[in-house]
Amino acid sequence: MPTKILMVCLGNICRSPLAEGILASKLPANSFTVDSAGTGSWHVDQSPDKRSIAVAKKYNLDISKQKGRQFKKADFTTFDYIYVMDKSNYNDVIALAENPEQREKVRLILNELHPEQNLDVPDPYFGIENGFENVYTMLDDACEIIAEKLTNK
Repeated sequence: MPTKILMVCLGNICRSPLAEGILASKLPANSFTVDSAGTGSWHVDQSPDKRSIAVAKKYNLDISKQKGRQFKKADFTTFDYIYVMDKSNYNDVIALAENPEQREKVRLILNELHPEQNLDVPDPYFGIENGFENVYTMLDDACEIIAEKLTNK
């Protein structure tokens, strides 16, 4: 049975689709499943933001077929690891957890790069154009560490 990893941001159109595509590209598909979700419902069934699609394409990743979905309590049962993009996402996901085992699955993704610093991946949606490039770089670095840890288990 594959290890299942979920990436979570606010709307599931900018950061988490990038994180999903990046991590999936670094892991063997026969051993790992990567998905993404948002804490909000605004973009359910929508494709990722065109700027996320463009920056992913620049690095030879196609995330255009992904569809937004909202995080749900059942995700705690489905997924082994849940990586959130910022403290707000963390708080929203933790609020749905029903026990310590579920809470332990939830991690701030940048703690992989900067342990215990609880840094946020900035939401590039309303930011400057190179914000998507900066987010891609942060997520790529964090996903490299995650992939290394998971494949060495």
